[in-house]
Amino acid sequence: MKARLCDLLGIDVPIFAFSHCRDVVAEVTKAGGMGVLGVAYKTAEQLDGELQWIDERVGGKPYGVDVLLPSKYEKLADRRIAADDLPDDQVRFMRRVLDDAGIPRLPDDDGPAMVQSFLDRINMTREQADALVDVALRHPIKAVVSALGSPPKETVERLHALGIKVGALAGKTEHALRHKAAGVDFVVAQGMEAGGHTGKVTSMILWPQLIDAVAPLPVLAAGGIGRGRQMAAALALGAEGVWCGSIWLGSRESELNPAQRRRFFAAGSDDTVQSRLRSGKPARVLRSKLSDAWERPDAPPFAPMPYQTLLMVEPHLRVERGRDDQWQYYPVGQIVGDMHAETSCRQIVYDMMNELVEATERLSAMVLEDGHARP
Repeated sequence: MKARLCDLLGIDVPIFAFSHCRDVVAEVTKAGGMGVLGVAYKTAEQLDGELQWIDERVGGKPYGVDVLLPSKYEKLADRRIAADDLPDDQVRFMRRVLDDAGIPRLPDDDGPAMVQSFLDRINMTREQADALVDVALRHPIKAVVSALGSPPKETVERLHALGIKVGALAGKTEHALRHKAAGVDFVVAQGMEAGGHTGKVTSMILWPQLIDAVAPLPVLAAGGIGRGRQMAAALALGAEGVWCGSIWLGSRESELNPAQRRRFFAAGSDDTVQSRLRSGKPARVLRSKLSDAWERPDAPPFAPMPYQTLLMVEPHLRVERGRDDQWQYYPVGQIVGDMHAETSCRQIVYDMMNELVEATERLSAMVLEDGHARP
């Protein structure tokens, strides 16, 4: 496609696939798009191994990594965070809720080690993100994208000096302008329909606002995109491509287990909610009994980032071990209502492009030239 980001990054089609799963990143990259690996829940050793795995499979095609660079968060201690450091009110609330529901507690012997192992994988501060970027730079990545927060100018300059492009997600015009001031190469305009961290403005309103605000920077559209017609709408509104996350969760390559995938296929678009339960910041997740619990009158306030994420580790492990799907709250956008059956990442890319062509041909046929329909 003739899109600026295709030329900028050396890709065939401007479809960006955000995923925590290396398989998805590799498959979309091989299909001509650009996979972007989320690294916020990986240790340095895990990240190094996963990027090596991707390198061996994509044949030199470009891919990137996604980090979290929040502008506001509670500073962690200079030592390893432990379960005893978490806020008591929220921890006790979650334990009581799950106890009342009959969700088994973690075993006394190895439960603390399970929680600590998960805690050690969470990277949600700038210092931690910088350390992961250092690991990523050992590999032939082509882009670094900040999913939350503006990248520091010194980080942007360092990456540019290495020939690496920089992007950042924005849910408000002021966020996008901060990204532009930091020197990023592109902005991802993410509407509230998206999964994970989102703002409150819908995609159809947000996309043209941000495109106008940061011009001439190229903008990717995100939030509620998983089909070619949605991609056509984004391009018609001035975007240079699309950033998709949730749609890959229905692929056979995704990290979801079969039970989770079946729950997604049964969900409608109105089965997602925006909640702070995941990180302390608004994020769209699949509604569950766990997300409902945080809306109860007796629920304590959400803890600040990153403590909310840390305190949810034990509930996550308990629910996962208890195999009760109704309590799982996996992040997903409203596009979940269009996800009905398992497919492959490659097929999703091809289907999206085919529907894009059909949509643009239909629009072209409706345009009048000199009062006459085009042939």
